[in-house]
Amino acid sequence: MTAEKITTATHRSQPEIDARASKSRRKYAGSVRWKWQPVSLSLILLTLTACAIASDAGDYRFSGVERIVAVGDIHGNWDGYIATLRAAGLVDRRNRWSGGRTHLVQIGDIPGRGPDTLQVLEHMQRLKRQAKRDGGRLHHLIGNHEAMNVFGDLRYADPGEFAAFADRDSDRLRERYLDALMERMESQDPEAFKTLPDDFREDWLAEHPEGWLEHRFAWSRLWDEDAEIYEWVASSPIAVKINDVVFVHGGISTDFCSESFESLTRQAHNALDGRTTDELGILVDPMGPLWYRGLSGIEPRASAAVVEAILDRYDAEHIVVGHTPTGGYIHPRYGNRVVQIDVGISKAYGGHLGYLEILPDGLYAGYANGRVPLPETAEGLDDYAQAVAELHPDNEAVLNALEDLDANAIRPGVADEAARSEARVSCGISP
Repeated sequence: MTAEKITTATHRSQPEIDARASKSRRKYAGSVRWKWQPVSLSLILLTLTACAIASDAGDYRFSGVERIVAVGDIHGNWDGYIATLRAAGLVDRRNRWSGGRTHLVQIGDIPGRGPDTLQVLEHMQRLKRQAKRDGGRLHHLIGNHEAMNVFGDLRYADPGEFAAFADRDSDRLRERYLDALMERMESQDPEAFKTLPDDFREDWLAEHPEGWLEHRFAWSRLWDEDAEIYEWVASSPIAVKINDVVFVHGGISTDFCSESFESLTRQAHNALDGRTTDELGILVDPMGPLWYRGLSGIEPRASAAVVEAILDRYDAEHIVVGHTPTGGYIHPRYGNRVVQIDVGISKAYGGHLGYLEILPDGLYAGYANGRVPLPETAEGLDDYAQAVAELHPDNEAVLNALEDLDANAIRPGVADEAARSEARVSCGISP
């Protein structure tokens, strides 16, 4: 097996560490500069050479699509992911594409909170090729957890996500990497190095399990310029429009609704190598498309005028969002103009199954036991909730969530002229 090199890129000597290919048969290598600060282990910072890129994410708009299926946040749950695709008729018993000319939209947040991220990503890459061969398409959007994994915020990473990259050489890789790190720390600040606690090495290894390094090589171009999962993220858009429906992970606020899909995506791609809040920009902005929850009932809630302006800005009838779990059901808001699809496929959120299906005759919520048409007006929410409840008679979590459906719904309302004019100006539309 070919040995790769991890090089500490400083003006002094460059110790080399063998890095074996992971069991996914990828090769990871990187150039790392460590800057030692005499603080707690968790605050040791990576200082990395970076340059921003703007990748071509392909087309952002599609028309004449007869069938669209949208799936919410996966969060490392293979079983929930594949069960959802099967329920929607998109894969066969061997998990190969069977959706024909269907367009599948995965709304983002494949990683985090679950162990099966690598398995889902590898399958989705194969499925994308199979769908295109049959005249369909698979659209993967960037979610906040994709961005976090790229720039190194691993607070929500599941231990299994690291273990998936580990192989028999991972422990030796960690040891040699730590040896090189400690040599560099000692050479940069000998006095601070002397203050390291006796259990420093033990703690570092505990905080960086086998597979952690290989995970970084796969996700970050700062660790490996050929990082394959990084390239997957950097080739994905922030938003797409299919027919008259806009899809985006978190939502679109008045801070960003004047931007085109191309501009939003370009900003996100350019920020992927950022390290400070300013550099990360759109990727961490609470009003940005990865984090904004105002269309999903979370304060600051979007007004009816804002929703109307956003739809007008993009010449759309509906906006589909993920990011905010619903408790197990597809949640229509604003008179069905906004649709939440993060039903909680993640085991961390209940392991529910649900998807949105869009056909020429309307929008449907798909579940394991059937599908229900989405109400065309807010007045139809009660009937919708009852129909969904009948499909989940023994699912207490879903039944409890549905009790609050009408109470938590944001009805379309009537926007006064002043509010409408202000919202349109925010979205770059002449009042």
